[in-house]
Amino acid sequence: MSITLGEVLDLIGKLDDSPGEDAARERFRRYLSKNLLDAGQIRDYVEECLRNAGDQYSRALQDLVNYIGRFLGFEVTFGRYQGVRGQTGFDGHWESPTGFHIVVEVKTTEVYSVKTATLMDYVNQMISERVIPSWDMALGLYVIGRPDPEIRQLEHAIVAEKRADQLRIVSVNSFLSLAEMMNEYDIRHEDILAVIRPSGPTIDPVVELMARLVAEQPQPLPPEQPSPVEPAVEGEVVYWLTPVAQDEEQTAEQVIQTLVGQARIYAFGERTPGRTHLKPGDWICFYASGKGVVAHAKVASLPERKPHSKVRHPDEYPWVFRLSDERLYLENPVVIDSDTRSQLGAFRGREPGKAWAWLVQATRRITEHDFCVLTRQEMNS
Repeated sequence: MSITLGEVLDLIGKLDDSPGEDAARERFRRYLSKNLLDAGQIRDYVEECLRNAGDQYSRALQDLVNYIGRFLGFEVTFGRYQGVRGQTGFDGHWESPTGFHIVVEVKTTEVYSVKTATLMDYVNQMISERVIPSWDMALGLYVIGRPDPEIRQLEHAIVAEKRADQLRIVSVNSFLSLAEMMNEYDIRHEDILAVIRPSGPTIDPVVELMARLVAEQPQPLPPEQPSPVEPAVEGEVVYWLTPVAQDEEQTAEQVIQTLVGQARIYAFGERTPGRTHLKPGDWICFYASGKGVVAHAKVASLPERKPHSKVRHPDEYPWVFRLSDERLYLENPVVIDSDTRSQLGAFRGREPGKAWAWLVQATRRITEHDFCVLTRQEMNS
């Protein structure tokens, strides 16, 4: 059984800015360097931070984001957890081998208003101190743990203040996806930098990155696993796992509450894998990013192209099907951590600690056994 972040923090002690090689923060950072060798393990710890409140987890998240920066090929200087007068209070300073600098600020949520002037001042101070050569070689980056679609205050401020060439925002989930792509595919540090920094006059670097990703052959499923969209044998009950995305106004959990819990429906897009194979009698479970599987239900009708008023983007998701026997457990999700993955047939022959977001990036067919694991159900047979 893998050790959880909570267990590590209990052993490490209180994370604070106390100096010394034996300080809790230094021991924690050494632990990360020695033990988190794959992007999937980093994702497990980040998601545990986002599921828990308190200084220990918010400070651990800050260190984990910096560790991702190191994972991506930057030379990382860890910042302080709390600012003090007379010192630049950045959360992290990342220097690329190319000479480009990124000054990082980590925010667990967007609930509290963020003043962009603070991060701008950090970069300006570092330029004055000649740590960074100039703004031409620098960027301020906000890494957000739980983006709030209803707020977006920070994004609006950056646009209104015309700071898009100096300040950028990325969710920690997207940042982890970059780390996973670098871990699994032929992606170089320079490719990552091309995605993060504001685009120059040529888009060739990004196009070349996309072309290499398309050229990569997907990993084959183990022989005993069905294809994600393989048609079912007549009369066979099929089990599905689908990721639920947030939109501009609702979190993934709110979408599930509205559609599955209240309207007892769900909606697919034109290109959703498996849309043409879904049928009454099938079972489907719903994954909320960063949380886990938070609901499941029985499919009660074929998808019909009848946009529904409860679906916030009916033009994008016009194929609606009814549900029955729905069960929601938003406050008690089934976390897809290393222990859970070790029980899934989909990971047979795979390393549970390796990148695993592929499982929840698109709607896919899963086995009855995996459905039962992901929904805490007992198998019928």
